[in-house]
Amino acid sequence: MSVFNGENKLEDSIKSVLGQTFKNFEFLILNDGSIDNTKKILLKYQNKDIRIKLFENETNKGLTKSLNFLLKLTKGQYIARQDHDDLSKSNRIEEQLKFIEKHDLDACTTRAYVMNQNRITPHYSFYLPPRVVMKFKNPFIHGTLLIKKNIIMNLGGYDENYYFAQDYKLYKDLIKNNYKIKQMQKPYYVLNTTDNISSKFKEEQKKFFIQAKKCSHEN
Repeated sequence: MSVFNGENKLEDSIKSVLGQTFKNFEFLILNDGSIDNTKKILLKYQNKDIRIKLFENETNKGLTKSLNFLLKLTKGQYIARQDHDDLSKSNRIEEQLKFIEKHDLDACTTRAYVMNQNRITPHYSFYLPPRVVMKFKNPFIHGTLLIKKNIIMNLGGYDENYYFAQDYKLYKDLIKNNYKIKQMQKPYYVLNTTDNISSKFKEEQKKFFIQAKKCSHEN
C-alpha cells in the first residue's frame, strides 16, 4: 500500500487488511510524502500489529515509483495490492490464493462493490474476454491484484514511464508475455470511486492509457 494524504479513509482500509482470514502476511505501507495526519495514523497501527512495516518518502513520488520501492522489499511468494481508500472483504486474500492455485494462474483480480452504491464493477464487460475489453478500458481493478512475486519482478515491476495507468501497462505486459491472469466473478473488494486518483486526474489517466495501448500495439 502506498498512501498520500489518506487520513479520511486510511484507518478503515488498514483494518480491512489486518482482519483477513488469511493471517500469514507482511503489510508494507509507504507514506508518500503526506502532509495530513497519515503518518500519525500509520504509526498508531504499526504499534498495534507487528505485520505492518512502514516506509516514507520525504516528498511525493507517485504510485508507480512507490510500489516499485515496496516490491523490492517484499519477502513473500505472492504480492497483494490494496489502495488506501478501498476495503478488502475479510476472506479476500484467502479466496484469491485458492483461486490462483486451483487454476494455475500467475495473477488474479476480483470484481468489487462500488462504495456507497448498489452495484458491482465491472458489470457487463466482466463477461467479455479481457483482450477485447483492454482495447477500450482497463478490465481489472488494481487494488484487487494478487500476483506471484517472481512474475512481476520478471517484468521489471511497474513501468516507471507511466505515472498513471501503471496497472493497465502491467496487465498489457502480462498478457503480451503469455502470463495467465483471470478475474474472479465474486466481489471481494469495496472500491472508492469519489475523490480518488481516477476521479481527480481523468485526463492524465486517459493520456497514459492511450500511451500504453499504443506501445503494446506497436510491440
